[in-house]
Amino acid sequence: MKTKGFIALTLALSLLTACSGKEEKKGAQEELPVVKLQTVYEEDVTQNSEYTATVEAFKTNNISSNSGARIKRLLVDVGSHVRAGQSVVILDDVNVSQQRMGIDQQRIALANLKRDLDRAKELVKIGGGTQQTVDQLQAQYDAQARAIDSSNRTLRTMQENTVLTSPVSGVVTQKLYDAGDLPAGPILVIEQQQPLKVVVSVNESDYPKVKVGMPVDVKLDTYGDEIFPGSVHIIHPTIDVRSRTFQVEITINNSSNKVHTGMFARVNFNFGTSHSVVVPDRAIQKQMGSGIRYVYVYNNDGTVEFREVQLGQRLENRYEVLDGLTNGTQVVTEGQSHLTNGAKVQVQK
Repeated sequence: MKTKGFIALTLALSLLTACSGKEEKKGAQEELPVVKLQTVYEEDVTQNSEYTATVEAFKTNNISSNSGARIKRLLVDVGSHVRAGQSVVILDDVNVSQQRMGIDQQRIALANLKRDLDRAKELVKIGGGTQQTVDQLQAQYDAQARAIDSSNRTLRTMQENTVLTSPVSGVVTQKLYDAGDLPAGPILVIEQQQPLKVVVSVNESDYPKVKVGMPVDVKLDTYGDEIFPGSVHIIHPTIDVRSRTFQVEITINNSSNKVHTGMFARVNFNFGTSHSVVVPDRAIQKQMGSGIRYVYVYNNDGTVEFREVQLGQRLENRYEVLDGLTNGTQVVTEGQSHLTNGAKVQVQK
């Protein structure tokens, strides 16, 4: 009887041990982090780069005079549209009158010198004068003639500065003096607004891609999603060593006069397409305290691997990957919070 009891006890203990082992094994499986996976793939990605800037006048001219005359009349006001060559300011011509009177006096003096020179030459011919006197009078005559030429150039400049014209077609954006003022600087500011320009600071990495004449799309916050076609006008040849950017001047055809200087602009460069790996945005993680982005890659042995990635553009619910992943790689999209590098995981179907 004792033998039978011992055997029964042994069998019972064996069954308990087996059951306990199964439960422990089952519990160990349940303790594995549960994750969801997604396979990354390749697609054609449009290579866009967007930059912000402020709309500027294509050219800005300060209308001023160096004659020192008072303003007689202003023919335009702020907001006036002007044509190239159009008269915009008339100054007092008192200085012009004085200059003309001075030239008349110089001409009288020149005529007197001419008469004395001719007389001296005649005296030399008859032996009553000297060649030295002739040479002296000739030098005085030539100097006076040069002085009249200089005075005439000054007169032309003064006449040009009496009636001031606009060198460009544009809009008057500032009026700094009024009629009767004696200006000590620019009287008007005229901006050429057809076309306009936007100067953007472009990343150094895009330097080989930007070409003169290439089209760009310009959006203005004032007009929402409306696109204003532009083109690259000038590429500055130097790189800013602090920002690692270079400047590009974009021109905008403003025939409708909807665009104005000072507007906030978003300039989009389209550099074509690239066949790139894309990854779901849910897979991307950011390392605390740094700008490092990473994903967890699933390996065939059931473990996950920390993988740093370099991202390109955001494409709705996914990112372009520039470096770090290859086509067909499986990445974790859910359950990353409990993962560490090399951890074994359980994949949720």
